[in-house]
Amino acid sequence: MTRGVFHLPGPYLAQKETSARDEGVPRGQLTARTAYASRCAYPGWSFEHTIYVPAQYDPKRAAALMVFQDGAHYLGLTAAKFNSATALDNLIASGDVPVSIALFVDPGTPNGKYRYPADKELRSLQYDALDDTYSRFLLDELIPELITSRFNIVPDPEGWAIAGHSSGGICAFTVAWREPDKFRKVLTHNASFVDLRGGHVYPGLVRAAASKPLRVMLLSGSDDTQNAHGNWFEANRAMASALAEKQYDYRFVTGSGGHYPPLQAVADYPDALRWLWRGHSLMG
Repeated sequence: MTRGVFHLPGPYLAQKETSARDEGVPRGQLTARTAYASRCAYPGWSFEHTIYVPAQYDPKRAAALMVFQDGAHYLGLTAAKFNSATALDNLIASGDVPVSIALFVDPGTPNGKYRYPADKELRSLQYDALDDTYSRFLLDELIPELITSRFNIVPDPEGWAIAGHSSGGICAFTVAWREPDKFRKVLTHNASFVDLRGGHVYPGLVRAAASKPLRVMLLSGSDDTQNAHGNWFEANRAMASALAEKQYDYRFVTGSGGHYPPLQAVADYPDALRWLWRGHSLMG
């Protein structure tokens, strides 16, 4: 079964793809972490970012694009050991993920350096909002200036993916929901589909709208966060139910994992990337 609900029991251990490169796998390059100053969407704020360029990238051939919110988080620079550069090295070499340029971007702040918990409200303003400010930031500023002006990226939206954890997860879904002609693949981990800034309305919106050409990955565990804003596990289950009802291509991974550090998400990460990109070949 390629879509539906899947249960991942513990203990949650990282798979080999995130732990070390397989023998003979070439190492991709990560650019230095630098800050991008927004001029339009978030004037006065800057966003630290890093770009991953796989060893297989050839400027004469269009590559896929992946955008990760909470970039330091997905690079393994925090307690979340997704170790995306290593995972992408292995999965691109094996053919499970297409040759992809990946943009890892942190939340923006006035000084350009996101720090938790001091800046968590700024992060929420960007990631949990349901309007188009962040999607316009990506599509009108960040991606044109940092990515498509420098790399040959496939125009086919099936070759564009967006990912995030917690508030970054609902952010990823919001961008694709608003811009399905740009992003078609959505990877969320412990996404905040709760009432932080109105995200609890998404199951109803999904049911009420015509189905969109999205492939959506969800993951949450029974020990995920529960507070005054809602129950993260139940919120993700409600999203999965809505996506199933509208016959989306979706995968919801359940389990007993907690919110942070996201051990369940890390344990599933290589399989999540395989599922997201299954059957895809670059065109354009």
